[in-house]
Amino acid sequence: MTPQQPSRAYSTSSGAYRYQETGEDPFLEEATAPEQLAEYEPYRGYTESMPYQGDLGVNRHSFDYDQNQYEEHDESSQRLPYYNDNVPLTSPTVPYPTEETYNNGYSEPIGGVQGLPQVQDSRPLRGLGLSGLDDAQSSMYSEHKLGRNDSVVGGGDESAFEVGELRTSDHHDTMTSTEDSDQETQEWLQRQRPSALRRAGTRKVDLVKGQVFRFEYEVPTAVKMSALPEYRDEEAGRTEFSHMRYTAATCDPDDFRFENGYSLRSAEYGRKTELLITVTYYNEDKVLTARTLYGIMQNIRDICNLKRSEFWGQNGQAWQKIMVVLVMDGLDPCDKNVLDMLATVGVYQDAVMKKNVNGEETVAHIFEYTTQLCVTPQQQLVRPEQGNSSSMPPIQMLLCLKQENSKKINSHRWVFNAFCPMLKPEVVVLIDAGTRPGPKSILHLWQAFYNNPTVGGACGEIHAMLGPHKRYLINPLVAAQNFEYKISNILDKPLESMFGYISVLPGAFSAYRYAAVEGRPLEQYFHGDQTLAKRLGKKGVNGMGIFRKNMFLAEDRILCLEVVFKRDCNWHLSYVKASKAETDVPDGVAEFMGQRRRWLNGSFAAGIYAIMHFGRVYHSRHNPLRILFLHLQFCYNILQQILSWFMLGCYYLTITIIIELSANPREFGAETDQKSFPFGVRASSIISIIVKYVYTLFLMVSFILALGNRPRGSKWFYYFMMFVWGVIQIYALIISFYLASNAFSDNMVDSVGEFFSNFFTSTTALVVVALASTFGLYIVSGLIYLDPWHILTSFAQYMFLMPSFVNVLNVYAFCNWHDVSWGTKGSHVADSLPEAKLVKVGEVAVVEEATKSITDIDEEFQQVVKRALTPYKPAKRTDGATDEDKSQMFRTYLVIIWIVSNIVLIWAITSTDSSALGMTDSVRERISRFFAVLLWSNAVVAIVRFIGCLVFVLKSFFVRIFNRR
Repeated sequence: MTPQQPSRAYSTSSGAYRYQETGEDPFLEEATAPEQLAEYEPYRGYTESMPYQGDLGVNRHSFDYDQNQYEEHDESSQRLPYYNDNVPLTSPTVPYPTEETYNNGYSEPIGGVQGLPQVQDSRPLRGLGLSGLDDAQSSMYSEHKLGRNDSVVGGGDESAFEVGELRTSDHHDTMTSTEDSDQETQEWLQRQRPSALRRAGTRKVDLVKGQVFRFEYEVPTAVKMSALPEYRDEEAGRTEFSHMRYTAATCDPDDFRFENGYSLRSAEYGRKTELLITVTYYNEDKVLTARTLYGIMQNIRDICNLKRSEFWGQNGQAWQKIMVVLVMDGLDPCDKNVLDMLATVGVYQDAVMKKNVNGEETVAHIFEYTTQLCVTPQQQLVRPEQGNSSSMPPIQMLLCLKQENSKKINSHRWVFNAFCPMLKPEVVVLIDAGTRPGPKSILHLWQAFYNNPTVGGACGEIHAMLGPHKRYLINPLVAAQNFEYKISNILDKPLESMFGYISVLPGAFSAYRYAAVEGRPLEQYFHGDQTLAKRLGKKGVNGMGIFRKNMFLAEDRILCLEVVFKRDCNWHLSYVKASKAETDVPDGVAEFMGQRRRWLNGSFAAGIYAIMHFGRVYHSRHNPLRILFLHLQFCYNILQQILSWFMLGCYYLTITIIIELSANPREFGAETDQKSFPFGVRASSIISIIVKYVYTLFLMVSFILALGNRPRGSKWFYYFMMFVWGVIQIYALIISFYLASNAFSDNMVDSVGEFFSNFFTSTTALVVVALASTFGLYIVSGLIYLDPWHILTSFAQYMFLMPSFVNVLNVYAFCNWHDVSWGTKGSHVADSLPEAKLVKVGEVAVVEEATKSITDIDEEFQQVVKRALTPYKPAKRTDGATDEDKSQMFRTYLVIIWIVSNIVLIWAITSTDSSALGMTDSVRERISRFFAVLLWSNAVVAIVRFIGCLVFVLKSFFVRIFNRR
């Protein structure tokens, strides 16, 4: 059946030509060409005022004005939609025109869409598409090699470095999916080889001060024209919207200075940077990276849209006061799809990076561009629209792509020691790639600094990513972590904020005043940078003991301590409840244990360090009230450290004694009519003995696994242990509620005074105190914060896994105290070996092998003989311990002391024969005193946390009323 041939016509309403349907299909009938064609608008189409230039072809937003008839289409074939004013801002098929668009009226969707006609342009482009290259020409990335047509003139102002255009001429579809990351990496490597690209001539690039390679590359036309006209300042000669600047930094971050020939655009334009937003990246995929960058851009848009701001509306446009810096930790680990995403918004281009400049190896590749484009986590391109307040403002972006992986602390050194001295920002925001800042979260953080000049650092509320419809809560590990995050944000952070010293501002989402961290805080912080090890000597990583190395696993805690205790200053740290961010959490036991090993060891070492150096507070300029609060916090932290150290023994005693108490209540001084629970005396006694032995057995296994096995290799055994301990925890909780109910029923007396007298002297009443300081505190504090939902969704999972947090995570952390690694990949010696690659010669696949002349073979043989006949010198053996031996011995001593101290505690409480130590009281009396000390200590901690929470909520209420913007 022949499809009906509908017609189409054109409308000239609003001065722009649009399709107007006159039949079922607007593509298939003749149409006469209008006398005037509109000018092209990037990502949109054409507006009027451009003269008609003949046949332009038919595509997404372009029209075929041939005076003959349109090409006929079968109804079953895939058609292209016509232009529509209602195309959403986040449409996944937003057109991304290339250079050809402006000459022939073609445009194409980003990344190419299968089934749609694509442009093949044979002329050199300024675009990003690249042709396929020969594998035999493989090199690491763009390294300019001098040829007979190239020249380098050294010295003076005439120094030049000639480079090729490094652009392709053939435009191909971008690959949207690959079988594995290795294939993606190989394709990316191929795109970096200028020797295989069709060139459009060469250019001579002056080296700034004879040593710095800096060049401005024109961005693709679609990217350039996406900037709205009101933001462009072409008359001032600024190229931030039309050109991407690339700088090959061959220096250390400390030497990135104006006097050495380095500079940044924003500094050259004389702009005052108020906010420097830093994203530290390692190997996150493009979805996680887009989540972070898109959230940041939305926050910047919120700041720029402020109507009644005392600050952002003054002294120039708001976007000029904000800089976004993305620091990528190494070329090798980074996801090459992320680079494609960055190229889409204009901040990166392939085949421009230089491996070295004049023999100096490049340390970091720095890209600068101001863009109004962004990519959503759903991989949709968002472009600005005239008059739309939801459009993104210009974003000043700086990409620092480090050549080698040198860890996160070195990434921070590039920010604080290289970029900050040039930009002089007021506030530096630190965000990890993968963390999504919530609406106006960055604005709320900034307001904390703006409204209080003594705030040196601040953080917001970080909560776990729970997925669509909270479905990640099905995983008990995720739910337990969600509860931990919530309790930390409701109880711990508010309390520490009231004291003025937050022990850790999470690196995933925090901010510092640059003036507060300048000087000693940054100097101490960067002692953990491995790239400074040789320069710092004994003060660097190579000269540190294992205890100090563990402290730098929680380097954020060091920076917090240094800011608060900074000499002759009165900086304090603040928690901003209104500022929220979302981060992904480990969903498997192996990743979870690796993360907590770093956190627990780092926090324990940093906590001891803070206690030992508390005397530095007297060299600060804090007022007497702040000094008093810091002393109270000092005592609070000591109590917390003691409880944490003995947590292993205390948890064992609590579980076993509660179960024995319910099985044999008469042995603990109960009334004669009180019965065993939940079974008879004999059955309950047997269960209590089994539980005690099973608990002890699995605790021993936990130590064995932690000392000799990787969590990834033993994860199923860990899952089994967690399940068994969870069952024991449920059994103990049931008994605890039974004992709590008995505490009230047994103390029903006539007078209130007699009730409290009996209540506080009974053993079971202590159980009530314990339950109130946990269940009661969590529920009441959640209600005060108007955020109790984590109690309903995550509390049960948290209680089920609580024994595992003590018996698995703490044990694994202490047993791996010598491990101070972050788990990043290292290099392998085999990488330097040559590869054997198959090449086709006709129909036969062969391996190419270089041949040697007999002269070369004889010379190499002479050198081999000399080495072979050299007199043998035995290597000197050192009987002393290596650094690794010392680290492992420290670990061994620490674990022994930890185990022995907890065993002594258990023995002192439960031993039936302790007369040799002078303890004449009975086991029941010792247990009663132990529970009294333990539970009332936890109750004091709970009361302090609750008071801090309550005061913080009241303070936040008044701060919101009087806050300035």
